[in-house]
Amino acid sequence: MKHLKLFLAAALGVAALPAAAQEVDSEVHGRSATYVDPTDPQVLQKLDEWRDLKFGVIFHWGLYSVPGIVESWSICSEDVDWINRRWDLSYDEYKKWYWGLCNELNPTKFDPERWAADMKDAGMKYMVFTTKHHDGFCMYDSKYTDFSIANYAFKDNPKRDVARYVFDAFRQQDFMIGCYFSKPDWHCEWFWNPHFATANRMPNYKIKEHEEWWQKYKDFTKNQLNELTTNYGALDILWLDGGWVKGDDVDLDEVLVGARQRHPGLICVDRAIPGKNENYQTPERGIPNEQLSNPWESCITLSNDWGWVPNAPYKSPQKVINLLIETTAKGGSLLLGVGPSADGTIEEGLTSRLRVVGEWLRKNGAAIYGTRNAAHYHEGNFWFTANKDGETLYAIYALPEGETLPAELSWTGNVPAKGKVRLLSTGKSLKAVTRDNVTTVKLPKGVAQEALVFEIKTR
Repeated sequence: MKHLKLFLAAALGVAALPAAAQEVDSEVHGRSATYVDPTDPQVLQKLDEWRDLKFGVIFHWGLYSVPGIVESWSICSEDVDWINRRWDLSYDEYKKWYWGLCNELNPTKFDPERWAADMKDAGMKYMVFTTKHHDGFCMYDSKYTDFSIANYAFKDNPKRDVARYVFDAFRQQDFMIGCYFSKPDWHCEWFWNPHFATANRMPNYKIKEHEEWWQKYKDFTKNQLNELTTNYGALDILWLDGGWVKGDDVDLDEVLVGARQRHPGLICVDRAIPGKNENYQTPERGIPNEQLSNPWESCITLSNDWGWVPNAPYKSPQKVINLLIETTAKGGSLLLGVGPSADGTIEEGLTSRLRVVGEWLRKNGAAIYGTRNAAHYHEGNFWFTANKDGETLYAIYALPEGETLPAELSWTGNVPAKGKVRLLSTGKSLKAVTRDNVTTVKLPKGVAQEALVFEIKTR
C-alpha cells in the first residue's frame, strides 16, 4: 500500500482509498504525537462517559454520494493516485460538474429513524454525522451559505434540514451525538478565492497579504459552528476535520466558550492538532500498535470508502468484531464508517453485517462496554479487558477469519481466582486448569464458531 505514504507528512482529513486497499493497517493516518489532558471537570466527566460506549458510527453523506466517488477530494487538484477524476473534463469543468451534483442529490427515501434503529441493533452507542465536508456542501440548512441540501433538489422536502432529523432520531435511541464539521471549505470564496487557481488543499492565497479575506473566512466558519451548536439540540461531540487548518486559525477557543455554555462538557476533537482542543485522539484507518491510556478512537471504514460507492466490498462481521475487540483491549473506541446512498437508504448488505455484530454484542457486550485497560492485555489471538473495579477480567479470543475454534484454549497470566471461568455468551461455568501461570480451558461441544469471551474473577 505504497500510495498511503503520501499522507504521512501532513495532518489529514477523512479520505477514501482505492478498492485495492482493503486491509486495516496500523495507524495509516497516525494520531497526534502528544496528548494534553483537559482541565474542565465537565469535559472530563463527558469523556469518561464516552469511553464507556466503545462503538460508534460515522456517516459520510453528500454530493459525492450521487456518483459514488471519493468524498470531496476529487475537486482538490493535488496529483495523488487515490484521487480519481473524470479525465474527459478539464479541472475547472470537473469542479463545475461536481458542485452541480447539488441539483441531483434528492434523497426521497431518507429515513433517519431507520438509520438509528439499525445502528442501535448493531450495538453502537454514539454517532457522528457529517454536516459539512471539505467541498463545502452543507447537509443542514445554514443561513450563511446557499450551498446546502436545503436549497437544491431536496428543498421542497419537509426533512430538507437533514442534520436536524438525523440528530433527533439518534437522540431518541439514546445515542451520544457527534457533529462532524470540516474547518476547510473549498466552496467558500474566502478559502479558495476565485482570483487565484486552486493549487492544493490549502487556502489559495497568502493570508498575510490578504488578511481581510481570511478574517471573512474566520467569521464565516465561526458563524456556522455557532449555528450548529445553537440550533440543533444537545450535542456531545464536536468532531472537527481538516487538520491542515488548525482550530486556532479559526478562533476555535472563542467558539467553544459559547458552545460549552450551551452544551456543558462538550467534547472537542480538533483532529491531529495536539493541544487542549483535541480531547481524544483519532488514528484513522488503523489501530495503534500498543495499548494507550489516554482517550482515543480508531475511525475505520466498513467498506473501503467513507461514503457510498457501488458494489462496495464490505468487511465481514467477524472482521468488525475483531477490530472492536482489539481496539477496546488497547483502550480505545471504534468509530465505524457507514455511507448512505444518494436516495437516503443504507444498503441491506451493510446492515445485514451489522446485525451479526449486534447479535455478538448482545451476548458478549459486558467484555466491551464500560471496560478499561487490563495490565496484561494481549497474547496471540487473546485480548483482555477489565471492569472498572478491576475485580473482573475478560479473556476474549478473537477468532481469525476462516479458522475454526480448537478444542481448548490457553492464555498466560490473568489467572482465575477459584479455578473457574464463565463463558459469557451462554453463562456456562467452565473448569480452568492453571499450571506454571498458564490457564487452559476445554471448550464444550457445540460452542458457536465466533469470538469467545471468558469472564475471569480475580478475587
